[in-house]
Amino acid sequence: MAAPGLVLAVLGLFHPRVLAQSTAGAWWQLHVVALPLFPLLAVALWVLLRGETGVVAWLARIAAYSYAAFYTALDVLAGIGAGYLVDRAQSGSQEANDLRSLGNDLGMIGSWSFLVAVVLTGFVLVRRDGWAALPGAAILFGGAASFLHGHIYWPSGGLAMVAVAGGCAALAWAAGTRPAPQPGGTAPVPSSS
Repeated sequence: MAAPGLVLAVLGLFHPRVLAQSTAGAWWQLHVVALPLFPLLAVALWVLLRGETGVVAWLARIAAYSYAAFYTALDVLAGIGAGYLVDRAQSGSQEANDLRSLGNDLGMIGSWSFLVAVVLTGFVLVRRDGWAALPGAAILFGGAASFLHGHIYWPSGGLAMVAVAGGCAALAWAAGTRPAPQPGGTAPVPSSS
C-alpha cells in the first residue's frame, strides 16, 4: 500500500525545481518514469476499498479514477511534452508554456479528485474499521491536501507522498485488525470504546 507514495517521494528528490533549457532533459525523462507510477496512488485507494459496495465507496473509486486520468494528462503535457519541447528548442518555447498551463489545469482537476477520493475512502474505512482507521485517514488526508500544490517537489511534495504512503499503510493495518467475518458472511461491528 505504501510503495507508490514512497517511490514517488524518492523520485521527487530528482525532480528539477524549474523547467529551463538546462533542466529540460531531466524534466521530461523523469516524467516518463513517473507516468506509470502516479496512477498507482488511485490503485492503492481501490485496494483499500476492496469488498466495499456502498455508494460512498463507489464515489471514492470514481474520484480515484478521475485523479488517475487527469493527473496522467498533467504528466504527459506539462511533464513530458513541455519538457521535450524546451529540451529541443534553442530558446524559450511559447508552446511549452501553453502545454504546461493546460497540463497544470488538468492536473489540478486530478489533484482535487484525489483529495475527494481520499476523504471518501477515509470515511468508508473509519466507518468500517472504527477508530483504528482514524489516524491513517488523517495522515492520508494531510498528504492529499499538501499534494494539491506540492506535486512531488521536495520538501512539501515529497513529504506529501510520504504521508500518502504512511496513511495508506496505516489504513491497511487498521483493516487487518478488524475481526474476521463470521460464518454467514458478516463481520462483527467494531466496538466504539
